[in-house]
Amino acid sequence: MDFEEFEVDIERAIEDSKPSKSSTVADTLKWIDSTWYAPASRNARWMDLIGDYAGAEPFVIDGHSLLQVVLDDHLLALAKDDDPSFQIIHAIYSLERILKNFQSRSANFDIVFFDINRHLVLRAGESEFTVASRALARRLLYKHLQSLDSVNTLTFASLSDKKWVDYRVRAKPMFVMVNDGGTLKKGVGGQFAAHQILAQRLFIFDLLASGLAMAPLQGTDFKDTKILSFVFESKLRLSRQVHLPKVVLSAGVVARDILTAHDQGPFDQVRSCILSATSASPSFLDLRATLRDVGLSYLSASKSDTQPSLLAVFIIHVLLLKSVSVQDRAQRLVSIKPDLFISLVKSFLPRIFRAIEAVIVVNGASLDIDIRVFLCVLRYLSEHPAESLTEILGPHVAKDAEDIFSELKLQYSDLSCLSVSFLPDYLYETPIPLKLLPFSNPVFDEELSVVHIATEGITLPKPTEPTSSSGEESDEWDDSSTSDESADVLPSARSSQNKTSREDTLFCDTQHWHNHRMSILPKHLGGDATAPMTEWQRNRKLRSDQRFMKTLHDQASTLTGALGAVLEQMKIPSVASLANQRSAKPKVVHARPSGKSTGKLSKADAIREQNIAKKESKQASESAAWIASRIQEMESLDGTGLQKFLQTLARNPRTKEASVGAELRVYHMHRLLREWIYSANPDSSASRDKYSLLLMRLIKDVWEIGFSTKDIANAITSVLITLGFSDYIDSLVVSDLTDDRALSFRFIKLVKSKTKTTIYEFMQVKEHPIVWQLRLFGEFMDRSMDSKADARVTFKPDAWQREVLDAVDQNMSLLVVAPTSAGKTFISYYAMEKILRGSDDGILIYIAPTKALVAQVAAEIYARFSKDLNGRSCWAIHTRDFRVHDPQNCQILVTFPEILATMLLSPPLAKMWTPRLKYVVLDEIHTIGQQEGGAVWEQILLLSPCPIIGLSATVGAPEKFNEWLESVQTAGGFQHKFVHYPHRYSHLRKFYYNIHEKPRDVFQGLSMYKTTERMRFLHPLSMLSSSARSLPSDLTLEAVDTLNLYRALSTCTALQPSVLVALDPVVFFSSSKLLQQKDVIRYEEALKQHFAPLLSSFDPQDSGTPLSRVITQLQDDILSRVPDRALNSQPDRVVSGGNLIHLVADLHVQGDLPGIFSFDRSDCEHMARFLNRILKIKEDEWRKNSPEWKRKMAQYEAFLQARKEQERKVARASKHKDDEEDRGADTSEWQASFRPHDPLPDFSFAGQCTSYTASELDEDIADLMKRKPSPPDWALNCLKRGIAVHHTGTLALGINAPVKTSIFCGDSPFLTALMYRQCAGRAGRRGYDTLGKVVFYCLPMSRVQRLVFSKLPSLSASFPGSGYSTTAVAAVKRLFRLPQVSFGSEEGKYQLLHHLCFSIDYLRRARLLDEQGRPLNLFGIASHLYYTEPSNFALVALLRSGVIHKICAQPNLRLAKRNFILLMAHLFGRRYLPSACTKEEYITQVVKESPSMVLLPPLPEAARDVLIEHEREILRIFTGYALTYGAQHQKDLGPDYILPLSKQNISGTAEDKPSPIHEHLHRISIRVVARSLFVANSGHDDHFNSVHDLAQTARRGLTLNEHTIPSFEGITEGTNQQGRDHALNAYLLDFYMHGQVAALAAANGVRRGDVWFLLQDFCLTLMTVRGVLEQLLQKRSVGEKDVMPEDVDEEVDSGYATLDPVQWEDEEAASGRQEEGKLESTHDPEKPQGVSVADWRVFEVVSGALEEFNEKFRAMWA
Repeated sequence: MDFEEFEVDIERAIEDSKPSKSSTVADTLKWIDSTWYAPASRNARWMDLIGDYAGAEPFVIDGHSLLQVVLDDHLLALAKDDDPSFQIIHAIYSLERILKNFQSRSANFDIVFFDINRHLVLRAGESEFTVASRALARRLLYKHLQSLDSVNTLTFASLSDKKWVDYRVRAKPMFVMVNDGGTLKKGVGGQFAAHQILAQRLFIFDLLASGLAMAPLQGTDFKDTKILSFVFESKLRLSRQVHLPKVVLSAGVVARDILTAHDQGPFDQVRSCILSATSASPSFLDLRATLRDVGLSYLSASKSDTQPSLLAVFIIHVLLLKSVSVQDRAQRLVSIKPDLFISLVKSFLPRIFRAIEAVIVVNGASLDIDIRVFLCVLRYLSEHPAESLTEILGPHVAKDAEDIFSELKLQYSDLSCLSVSFLPDYLYETPIPLKLLPFSNPVFDEELSVVHIATEGITLPKPTEPTSSSGEESDEWDDSSTSDESADVLPSARSSQNKTSREDTLFCDTQHWHNHRMSILPKHLGGDATAPMTEWQRNRKLRSDQRFMKTLHDQASTLTGALGAVLEQMKIPSVASLANQRSAKPKVVHARPSGKSTGKLSKADAIREQNIAKKESKQASESAAWIASRIQEMESLDGTGLQKFLQTLARNPRTKEASVGAELRVYHMHRLLREWIYSANPDSSASRDKYSLLLMRLIKDVWEIGFSTKDIANAITSVLITLGFSDYIDSLVVSDLTDDRALSFRFIKLVKSKTKTTIYEFMQVKEHPIVWQLRLFGEFMDRSMDSKADARVTFKPDAWQREVLDAVDQNMSLLVVAPTSAGKTFISYYAMEKILRGSDDGILIYIAPTKALVAQVAAEIYARFSKDLNGRSCWAIHTRDFRVHDPQNCQILVTFPEILATMLLSPPLAKMWTPRLKYVVLDEIHTIGQQEGGAVWEQILLLSPCPIIGLSATVGAPEKFNEWLESVQTAGGFQHKFVHYPHRYSHLRKFYYNIHEKPRDVFQGLSMYKTTERMRFLHPLSMLSSSARSLPSDLTLEAVDTLNLYRALSTCTALQPSVLVALDPVVFFSSSKLLQQKDVIRYEEALKQHFAPLLSSFDPQDSGTPLSRVITQLQDDILSRVPDRALNSQPDRVVSGGNLIHLVADLHVQGDLPGIFSFDRSDCEHMARFLNRILKIKEDEWRKNSPEWKRKMAQYEAFLQARKEQERKVARASKHKDDEEDRGADTSEWQASFRPHDPLPDFSFAGQCTSYTASELDEDIADLMKRKPSPPDWALNCLKRGIAVHHTGTLALGINAPVKTSIFCGDSPFLTALMYRQCAGRAGRRGYDTLGKVVFYCLPMSRVQRLVFSKLPSLSASFPGSGYSTTAVAAVKRLFRLPQVSFGSEEGKYQLLHHLCFSIDYLRRARLLDEQGRPLNLFGIASHLYYTEPSNFALVALLRSGVIHKICAQPNLRLAKRNFILLMAHLFGRRYLPSACTKEEYITQVVKESPSMVLLPPLPEAARDVLIEHEREILRIFTGYALTYGAQHQKDLGPDYILPLSKQNISGTAEDKPSPIHEHLHRISIRVVARSLFVANSGHDDHFNSVHDLAQTARRGLTLNEHTIPSFEGITEGTNQQGRDHALNAYLLDFYMHGQVAALAAANGVRRGDVWFLLQDFCLTLMTVRGVLEQLLQKRSVGEKDVMPEDVDEEVDSGYATLDPVQWEDEEAASGRQEEGKLESTHDPEKPQGVSVADWRVFEVVSGALEEFNEKFRAMWA
């Protein structure tokens, strides 16, 4: 809802700023960009359109934008002014490839062409050749799209087209992908560039104003399985409808009119530029007729300048193309002289293209054209004038050509005169595959033996040219620092690559990544000895430990257990202690015999039995007396007093006894019946519903207890008869009467003794019991699914839960997909208990995606388990920020996926720690499909040396994901089981908060508050006005929902009479026992089965259809009266904020205190502050005006005066030692505990329905205030009023925060199908509620409909890629055994092996690995920052090249640190600004009011040059991979003449005998190995310009993911300041310079909720770089040992480790740390011996820059 006002109020900006009435089109464009589009771009978010936004929801791709992306491809030879080519099959291939990119990522889209949007494709105003080429390509590509069965293509005139409006209503697209036109650049785009961009801007404005979101198509990044782009949200407000000034709209009309006038150019063949659906293209049998029509159109338009020879050859080339393969169409551009070139592009080609377009418009024909083949044919014919057409073309083509010439009266003439217009062809080199550097490693050698690639010799000759393709290196690539001194740490690469030189330093991972002072290895493995702690440090650590354990204990007691029951800690003995006990003599234990014994009891056993019987009899007597006494007490109570007494008794342990619990419930029935009889309206339907429901719940409770006496049985029987449930007596009255004692009270008489008829007829339910149960009893039905007692757990597990238990017992791998509240939490803890009981060394890893979940799981483990491990801990926590206990010396480790991935890749840990792993639990495993971090989860799955347990509630298409996961586990030798349970334990009831109806009263306090009744119920199927054609698999109906659906179907006669009879609940269900949840599920499935056909043919615009009438009947009456525009509008922040107190108060009155979900962290804070402010204002008003408060304060003041007087008396008495009674006097009056400044209960939610006391709150607040930094005052004030803040990101991901109501406050692009289910699942958790509520607040109804009927997207992931321990070797071999390396990847084993060979070669050439595979030099930076690839490799290259040495060597240290941060900002934490935000006018205005520079300055030229040279070598290496694999596996790759999406074969129809022209084309065609033949159609061979070019144009079957190749192209390409469309955000450099968070939000456009995480990541990166550099300097200064000890017994990384200072540092500790910090420098002040001055300067600059950045960072959150 944007309470923080981050988003610019664009509507107001438009109203406040008026353009000049005399503005030109360019001026208007400048105004609309600065006033609207640039601020709107600032608000846009870069996100994964599928995984993080749309999911499976439909969206629209603008067809013209799609064609623009295709035609603007610089590799496509089409419509280029310096090239006459028209290579349409390359364009078709590119089009299909883009669409396949979308479809392979499960995108659900339609392609829509808006006629008003065509100008960016046509580019009117540019050369006629360009316009005509693009116009014809547009027609041909559109026709191809229409021919695709897998793509739906539609055409509309504009956004106001009624057909488009109808489509929106029917299809409900979520957003539109459309190009924005780019930015206006001088000399680019022709004379009407501004007109085109303005028209596009206005289209986007209208699109957003209509309520649709927008994402730019141009610039979309297909990364792994993600589709990344900016999302512009629609901000349609109800409060005002925004219109652009008339002068802007007029300029737009003028621009479009000018563009339309120039669409057709000087020729007038084409009647209309509008696209329209046509019939299928004619077959080749009609090709001659089509060519005849083209010829006639051309000749009629050309008049005198007909150029008949060129027309004849053009016709010939079209006839030839049907028999020319795509291989033979791969032709280089024929070299021609300027006169022929000008003739073609100025005259012939534009005219023939227009003629073809005219025929397509009229006849719906389609034509294949290839101007490069045309030029080849023209040249061949001109050079062979003596040969006839039949001899050259073959008889069939020649005859067809001559027939067409005859019809056109076209005389084919000698073309020899044109032969002089052609120039000799250039000679082209064939690329030579790269030779690899030698590499041998015992782990990889066996697997790589199947790969045969040439290897270089032992010595490398110096290459003569940098561009040599011999496979040898150039000096530019393999050069280190120009400073000789830098060679100490960054060895010169001039030395041999093949052997580890003396300058190389073997890398050993001994230091903590982010703390260069902390060793992760013991001393004998290369680590440092632990420094002794000072007294102050010991005391500080002790206090931190104590505070942490207290906090953990408190959290465990509040967050675990159900219904207030705290978990009891299970003390598990160590296996060693059990072994010792077994060796001792067992103790004799006398157990009570069970069952019937045929033998005679001994005398001792008989005495024992008598004693037990006496004890049980005594206990029964005492219990009977106790309950009789309690019932006697309750006789004098009524109403609220009775209810409170009953609630108190329910917590008494005695009520757990069967006899006591049964009698207590029967007495409760007795009192309810009396209350009903004497109520004001006992015969009303409301009273009948209320009391019948309460009575039946109690009867069900007694039946579940299983205890009964004759009196109890008679009482329950009479109640059932009275209510009309006689048929249920046998199933609900316990027949086994275990006791004959009488009730301690006289149960009310309900049935006449003689007639057996009911006394109170008004009590009888007026409907069939089945219908009554569906209507009222749904949430109280038995929810078990084949539950049975199981000794392994303390509850009765369902059948699916027992399957899981069996799988864990068998050490199987598991994937469990079950909804929130289904009961899957126990799985993890059962596995933990199994590990703890099984051994003292086995380890279970629990992976959680967020810090909040890590902390909570640790608290629950602490509450559940205790085990004495002789000094070692039972559990530990390890995150990037802090560690608790020793992560490598525990049995249960709770951590992040990144931490575990790092530990699994650590060679030392692989030897001693990894083999101990027994289970890895991955909670919220669906996180594998997210944009950020998903690859790490996949790494864990691939590298895990033990079975895994994957848990999730939200996995779309889980079977697909499980198929891959099972293959991974099977390859690891683990059995795998998939358990999918679809049913929630408690239903979710949905409500819409109707803010469009004003509340009757103003909020004055909670006690006086009456519900506004604005919480309106939403039947799930009442929202079926969207485009849903099927119901999501997890859309469930409550019992009452099924009843209402049946009634609606019956009333509207939507189904056949026989079907309705069968679905009648009375007929469908048995009436002999209470319904269970599984019965309702069966009924729901039957209803859905008959409902589905209605839905598949549903037209929401036809209100007369049966389904439309059903939906209308299910809709809420009040909401149906609210206008659609109001319901579907986004309320502004004023309306949203003003109604917030009513929302919360309504929930409070109903007893549904909420968990509020908002999808922006800052919004959470603003809502909390808003609520607190309203409550404070109302409280102050009440205190000021309330006589009661004034009277109370007067009494309190009098009390204070009296107490002062009393204290004076006591003081005098103490002096005189008399009046002992006065001296000891005390008071018990209310004033003694009265605190007038505390929030009043009427204006606070604290203490409402909770056992959390005010004193406990005071203690916790006092503890919070001791921490550094302490929470802000507003947060503490909110806590005092019972208002807490928690942002959605972590709360949605599995955290155990049970609430009665989940509220979705406002819309957000991150509110996806997955997030909706995760957040909604917090309500109605198992063991807490039988029903959860979901409230939609300030969301458009259309958005609510989309969320409810959304479907979860399929999971997708990607794998980017240790020691010689057995575990590490097994992990590597397991990867090679996988048939599919990555989930969602098509890369097979052999392709992986080739890719691996060349990846190793890259690491060899980068001097990061030696010939044996040992890590070298700066390997630590590359490995520790692996998740930043390729930036980590770029940093290594810059360090080795000496560029960073030069930066740091500047005399001015401040400037050196600033330039180092600039360099790092280019490499890490890169955030792009949308193009509109980079315009000079907008940036100037923003910078003027801010200390930020906003645009990141360019990368230093020296750094850019090094990275460009490095990029060339990377391209050479991976081009070698593509060429080598393509050549060796050409047969496996299959044919390359199949289009990627349509699978259309473009091989051409082979001639019986190839004609000379066919042979000629084949002979001169380009031969490619790695490049796609379709791209070769534009003249490209196997020489690639970039890694992007290589990856995007690789041939079919050759999988190349540019994101797994360490390409620096994205880093080295210019920014906006260098003429590019995009620019990097300077937020990191800006923060380093000024440290102002507010400036980052206002100028840099970084939301406050994101700032902390972005800055923390960058800070950790700097720490990593400093740590690796220091380690290298130290090793070089003291020398190194190449060999590490093999036999290691000592545990790695011992100690309690560190705690997060943000959480655990108090004021005293902070001040002490500051004092100590004055004495301790961050690094040694003097240069170590053996370290060069240049290297030491680098370390000083890096360390100093880190200190400054970290200081500002800490000040931010302090």
